[in-house]
Amino acid sequence: MTEPQPPGWLPAQLNQGWTYSDRVSQAQVPVLISVFLAERYRHSAAPLWRQRLQEGEILLNGRRLDGDGPLHAGDRLQWQRPPWREEAVPARWRVIHDDGDLYVIDKPSGLPVLPAGGFLEHTLLRLLERSCAAQALPRPVHRLGRHTSGLLVCARRPQSRAWLSARLRESTAQLLNQPGSEARFAATRAGACRKVYRALTVPAPLRLALGESLAITTPIGRRPHAGLGQIWAAAAGPDDPGALPAWSEMLLLERRSQGHLVEVTIHTGRPHQIRIHLASAGVPLLGDPLYRPGGEPRPGALPGDGGYLLHAHRLRLPLPAGGWLDLEAPVPPELS
Repeated sequence: MTEPQPPGWLPAQLNQGWTYSDRVSQAQVPVLISVFLAERYRHSAAPLWRQRLQEGEILLNGRRLDGDGPLHAGDRLQWQRPPWREEAVPARWRVIHDDGDLYVIDKPSGLPVLPAGGFLEHTLLRLLERSCAAQALPRPVHRLGRHTSGLLVCARRPQSRAWLSARLRESTAQLLNQPGSEARFAATRAGACRKVYRALTVPAPLRLALGESLAITTPIGRRPHAGLGQIWAAAAGPDDPGALPAWSEMLLLERRSQGHLVEVTIHTGRPHQIRIHLASAGVPLLGDPLYRPGGEPRPGALPGDGGYLLHAHRLRLPLPAGGWLDLEAPVPPELS
């Protein structure tokens, strides 16, 4: 029996399935089909892929297979994944700004922005596609994690989406190219986008006075993960060749018995930056199942697992026609 959902929620239900496509390169052969798919999709080991082959879910160059075999360079593989059950998600949101092009919402926690991590239909993008005409469809300019709430910017015009996306990337590059902290702060004031979040951390020792801030510049890189192959986390060390520079500012607002209320300004836009940076500073988000103190991932947990409180509270954004847009999404009661 299906459990009743709160008002405004999309109930859990089956989707229509999906076809995943891959082309085999010269560097990947010789290899068996099951081994190739197990390496490509780390959530399933080779024995499960052999079972899917026997069940007829895999096509090779358009021909349905019923068993394993070798692959050759240039082969095209398709996995016709059967329908699966997507979790219930919130399907309503508050509109913060809408000028006919830019469409900014207060995204609810629990709603994925784009298809990924087992979600295909239960996403913000799909809900927008269902409710808007094609010519007036606002599409996300950036992402928020599924369990992060708050300000999310969409745009109807492709030119606006491309322009805003470029500004967000340029802000990161501009700030990281400054030689010192004073120059970075000057760059922030002069023209970079400003993104401010509210969060609740674990009640670990934190050597900050109320109203005092801490700069966190832990590089973010890829670390091994059993289920996904690799996952974003605090870089393995200063010699990590794939590490990305990152910069956050954490401001202590209040000490509570269950944790610290903090405000975090991010000056770069790295994957899971706030979760990783607060964990690297010894104060992970309260309830975060993935990132432990130090910024390393816990085995068995996934990026889409929830339980924490993180809210995109304020945003200062340049406008394509000139000027600035200052936006604010009211914080949840737990973060006020």
